[in-house]
Amino acid sequence: MPAHIAIIMDGNGRFAEGKGLPRLEGHKLGAQSVQSVTRECRRLGVKALTLYAFSAQNWSRPAAEVAGLMELLESYLVGEREELTGNDIRLQTIGQTEMLPDSVQEALAETKRLTEHCRSMTLTLALSYDSRQEIANAAQKLAMSGTKVTQASLSQMLSTATLPPVDLMIRTSGEQRISNFLLWELAYSELYFTETPWPEFREADLLTAIESYGARERRFGMTSAQIENEGKK
Repeated sequence: MPAHIAIIMDGNGRFAEGKGLPRLEGHKLGAQSVQSVTRECRRLGVKALTLYAFSAQNWSRPAAEVAGLMELLESYLVGEREELTGNDIRLQTIGQTEMLPDSVQEALAETKRLTEHCRSMTLTLALSYDSRQEIANAAQKLAMSGTKVTQASLSQMLSTATLPPVDLMIRTSGEQRISNFLLWELAYSELYFTETPWPEFREADLLTAIESYGARERRFGMTSAQIENEGKK
């Protein structure tokens, strides 16, 4: 079982357009997938789930769509509080959340406060997130502090420092790229791509992805024989 799963939730708008619906309807259906997948990860014992909810580049989308997404995000943050606290799930965020509307920031702060005592699983929402900018900011912090730049010291400056390494990254809707998501953290992750659009991605799809992950051999630069010998120690 992967300790940390990261998901690029792709295909909401295209799914809706394919059905002759407004793009925002696809995002609303995608919110249901967030609920289902979060609940299933908690049931399975996954320790961390990180969802790419809104990239820094998404601000360039049509204003009406962005406004609708912000309303949907605020509704989710308020509506899921009981679900999160009831399942001992802590909410945190990565990204430039100061760019979000004030009402969303307030809802976010309150949901974080209500779940800060939860420890069974951490749900991280990547909001207004830009991984290259995140790495650049971390490097700048190190330079200003006078700390020697190493892989370990840079990792500690990232907003994901408290999370376990990403074991499995899932991207839905057929696209096969990382799209500036967790570039540092995905260095040794297993990547899984599915044609299923995010609004249709549910518990069974998650289990299929985890089964694929479980069948892979993670060598981290070593040989299969070395991995086998390590397992015998």
